[in-house]
Amino acid sequence: MAVFNDEQKLDILKDLISIKSVNDNEKEVATYIQDLFAKHDIKAELTNINGNRANLVAEIGHGKPVLGLTGHMDVVDPGNLDDWNSDPFKLTEKDGKLYGRGVSDMKSGLAAMVITMIELHQQGLPKQGTIRLMATLGEEVGEEGSAFMQKDGYMNDVDGLIIGEPTGFNESYAQKGSMDIKFTSKGKTSHSSMPELGFNAIDPLMNLLNEATDKFRNDPRPHDSMGPLVFNTTTIKGGTQVNSIPDSAEAEVNVRMIPEYQNDEVVKVLNELVDKYNQQGAHIAMEMVMNEGPVDGDKDNLLIQLTTELLHKYTKGEVVYLKELFADINSTMQKYQNGDIMIVVSPGITDASNLIKGKSAKVPFIVAGPGNLTSHQVNEELSKQMYYDYIEMYQKLTIQFLEKVDVDDTIA
Repeated sequence: MAVFNDEQKLDILKDLISIKSVNDNEKEVATYIQDLFAKHDIKAELTNINGNRANLVAEIGHGKPVLGLTGHMDVVDPGNLDDWNSDPFKLTEKDGKLYGRGVSDMKSGLAAMVITMIELHQQGLPKQGTIRLMATLGEEVGEEGSAFMQKDGYMNDVDGLIIGEPTGFNESYAQKGSMDIKFTSKGKTSHSSMPELGFNAIDPLMNLLNEATDKFRNDPRPHDSMGPLVFNTTTIKGGTQVNSIPDSAEAEVNVRMIPEYQNDEVVKVLNELVDKYNQQGAHIAMEMVMNEGPVDGDKDNLLIQLTTELLHKYTKGEVVYLKELFADINSTMQKYQNGDIMIVVSPGITDASNLIKGKSAKVPFIVAGPGNLTSHQVNEELSKQMYYDYIEMYQKLTIQFLEKVDVDDTIA
């Protein structure tokens, strides 16, 4: 028997959207969920990290196997409010679609998991095994919350992991890694008409970035599992006025790693380039801001199998395996817009980068949740029916997994 009707399910999402957790204030989200669980006799524990930031963990059932559900409580900044057609922190419905910041990424997935836990608990489920919800802070910037979850041991006994990031009616079984790196270059200012009296901080930094770009983008090694490594300079600044030689410059780069080209090797190449230019008279320093490795999963794992079967209720097409969803986003979405279920390698990272660390490669994980490609954009939207569908799907998926998983085979 359902605990919530459709209107009440929508109210929970509405409440979550109204909490302005823009990479902060996740404690208010966690407290809301904790109170909601308490009304239905489910205990949830908050772990304060700093300020208004906290993680939340809740469980139903008992014993092995253990299935982890995870979603993050933060959202990205809404940007220019004038560009929105409605208040981004007030859930708005129009023509069967829901609008609001985080409605796709990923408060709908989080709400669906919370409702799943409550409705299963009301039915006395699971009969065997444990379902553990791990709601994290700070996924959008730095993945600090999931790092604490992993460090605190909440993943030690987990035999499978479902990440509720937005995928539509598609699934991801692996993901590229991600590194954020900051470079700073120091020089000496002088009048631009007499550059020999100064040292241009921009020049060696630009040369380093150009050489790194050429080296990474033209690497000849095979990359069969996740597509190529991706290297981009994403911010750059330097100087104060047009007729002065700049005495400082900064740049940030983002790298998306693959199993064939791991994080340590990328760092080694960049350190060698820094040393090279410093030996030529530059003063460049490199700072690692984020360093998450790729997660290479099995496209035929049990969670993928079960989810694919369940998703067929909501789709009409075939199952399509893709090495990378966004390699050519326009052609990909045009080609597979007829209800095909895409099983992909994600170019973006999720909390799996931290949570899966140290786990056996046999432990199945999946990224599957309500949402679409409007995440991080203005007028972020979600099909209302997809939200309801995922609540139904999660309830079936969790129980089926606990009934069918071979704990000895996963070696959690």
